[in-house]
Amino acid sequence: MGIRMRCETWDVRRARAVVLIAAAAGLLTRMLIAANMPGPADVRIFQGFAEAIVRYGPIRIYEQPLPGLPVYNHPPLAGWMLLGLHELSELGIPFGTLIRSPASIADFFCALLVFEIVRRRSCAGTAVACGVGVAASPVLIATSGYHGNTDAVAITFALAAAHLLVDRRSPLAAGVCAALSISVKFVPVVVIPALFVVALRAGRPALIRFTAGFTGLVALVWGPVLVTVPQSLKENVLEYAGGSYRLWGLVRFADVLGLPQSFITFIQGQGHFLFVLACVAVGVWLARLRPAQLPGVVAVTMGLLLLLSTASALQYLTWAAAGLFVIGFWEGVAYGCLLGLTAVLGYQGRSAVHWSETVLHLGEAGWFVLAAALAGGVRKILAAQPAGPPQSPAERTSVPEPCTPRPTGSPVN
Repeated sequence: MGIRMRCETWDVRRARAVVLIAAAAGLLTRMLIAANMPGPADVRIFQGFAEAIVRYGPIRIYEQPLPGLPVYNHPPLAGWMLLGLHELSELGIPFGTLIRSPASIADFFCALLVFEIVRRRSCAGTAVACGVGVAASPVLIATSGYHGNTDAVAITFALAAAHLLVDRRSPLAAGVCAALSISVKFVPVVVIPALFVVALRAGRPALIRFTAGFTGLVALVWGPVLVTVPQSLKENVLEYAGGSYRLWGLVRFADVLGLPQSFITFIQGQGHFLFVLACVAVGVWLARLRPAQLPGVVAVTMGLLLLLSTASALQYLTWAAAGLFVIGFWEGVAYGCLLGLTAVLGYQGRSAVHWSETVLHLGEAGWFVLAAALAGGVRKILAAQPAGPPQSPAERTSVPEPCTPRPTGSPVN
């Protein structure tokens, strides 16, 4: 309520400046952590991947045995990123700092992006709170500044694709961002069908431009690997189901309840594709009903993927962190703080994949918080005023300045 009452006191430029300052402070905090703390085992693993890519190249890496390293399960663009980071490390910049830079920088832009998304659906005051929330989110600071990985980069590109498609009416750029999201980390593939549904509803010109941007970038990045080592790419990336740890969500609860091992093996194996299809179906359904709420749809879909995930890793908590601020400020705060504590304590343990009982219980509570936030998000999306599909630049005559409070049906509270 307090946020809503101050909505009309915010000038959009001043609001944007506040979020920019908060995002810069958040970036500085993350980079200080990256420069002064060793990080989890993934930092060394990524360095090993980078050295292997220097030896074999970012294409042949998929077919190479990597003694002492886990399977290389990252999409093609990640390989080129690691190659570039290795070259920078040759200049004397520690690789441990460099590997956490992409996620930290992504959080900087994601804070600005969430502000722009929310202010079009609510008021500037709420948008400021949500943008600052992303910048200061404990779970994002932990997973980006300390852990690294590429999850935050992929999520930022996925939200950018939705924003560009329905808010900026730039389907070509949206298609490029959608392709970039799955080229960095494959998990946002669950939102791609929803993006295509909205592009289709926008009309043939928008669909053609979106498809051109998406397929053009996919052909450029994925094409050489698909032609050279298609089977290795399929096994390592497209069919990767995650680790077999029982730390989070459905698998954790199945283990606690003493369900048969055969059931747990199934849902962690071939059965996990059923959960992926469920996420896709929910995203497509919401996108068809409320195409104008596409950023919220992307947020719900990625959050649902985490909720139903049968794999466990602290960096996966990134999937829902920024998107929940698109759904609502308090949803983002509740999730960010509780799961931020989970991440911090998890990283303080002997291993990021061996959680203490305290961390396991915090994760269980966080799962229910996420479930409640997603249920509320679906309700808000469906309650939002139906609007027509996004128009192409030639069809629209003006874009209103949506900085006044919206009705309670807005997807952001």
